[in-house]
Amino acid sequence: MSIHSEILEQPDRLAELLSGRRIQTEQIAAAIRQQDIRFIFLAARGTSDNAGRYANYLWGARNQLPMALATPSLFTYYQQPPKLQGALVVGVSQSGQSPDVVSVLEEGMRQGCLTLAITNSPESPLAQTADLVLDIMAGKEAAVAATKTYTAELMAIAMLSAALLDDEVAWTEMQRVPDWAGQVLEQDGAIANMVQRYRYMQRCVVLGRGFNYATAFEWSLKLKEMTYVAAEPYSPADFLHGPIAMVEHGFPVLAVVPEGKVSPAMIEALELITRERGGELVVISNSSPALSLAQSPIPLPAGIPEWLTPQIAILPGQLFAYHLTCAKGYNPESPRSLHKVTQTH
Repeated sequence: MSIHSEILEQPDRLAELLSGRRIQTEQIAAAIRQQDIRFIFLAARGTSDNAGRYANYLWGARNQLPMALATPSLFTYYQQPPKLQGALVVGVSQSGQSPDVVSVLEEGMRQGCLTLAITNSPESPLAQTADLVLDIMAGKEAAVAATKTYTAELMAIAMLSAALLDDEVAWTEMQRVPDWAGQVLEQDGAIANMVQRYRYMQRCVVLGRGFNYATAFEWSLKLKEMTYVAAEPYSPADFLHGPIAMVEHGFPVLAVVPEGKVSPAMIEALELITRERGGELVVISNSSPALSLAQSPIPLPAGIPEWLTPQIAILPGQLFAYHLTCAKGYNPESPRSLHKVTQTH
């Protein structure tokens, strides 16, 4: 099993999660509805933290639940946790091993909150701490850099959103995700050729907004982990407030621009970057105007609901990072200084 094969198996894993965990997710949603939940307090690290960014938008926008992303050091080093009364306390972790994420759920239980673990390890310390456990069913992930566990976390978050709303239309839309994912992964060879243009890239920025703010962070993380490129993620709203000054002719700007409410603002920012600064664009999108701006366009299937685009848009980002790693002569299976389980406090 290699990271490349794990990237390519994601459509099957997502289909299995949808079919295998719908009933469990609906049971979890029913348990949540029985409580007077006023907000969600979510703890995660690394790739799972980026899944938390997706939850921040999704559960906020579609479920109208206020979201707070935890600062675990308040629970560990400072031992001064905030008051969590009325919260659903959620821990998201592939391994379920991180002590600082576990500490947040332990404090949530101490304060009488309902707790939920979203994890690929249902026997882990995180799962054993939680009242409710949602197993993301990604199977063993051998590669150090997380890929299939990330998209499975996104799907689990989307499933919980649909279950809380009792939204059958949302479930129907999610059923199409594995097919859309398979279509995107057919560009594997094209992306392998594309990255040769960037084999000497040492720094770049990655832009995304709305639901795909999470995608920008995850794509940049994969580039940093695997290719050692200094890839900095931004919302274009923040990027235009100063950091755009770093862009000069040929500076690589990677952008995630699926069709949706934020795409006009994204396109406007990309036009500015190319017209006034001469930036080099890699664009993942199903918007023709966005793709037309790019030196390296990566098309997405048409018709994906915006709330589901992060599950699809990250896949070409994963392939881009993998093939660029190989083009640079690095080993994608063994990124330097990284371990599969990182136990932070």
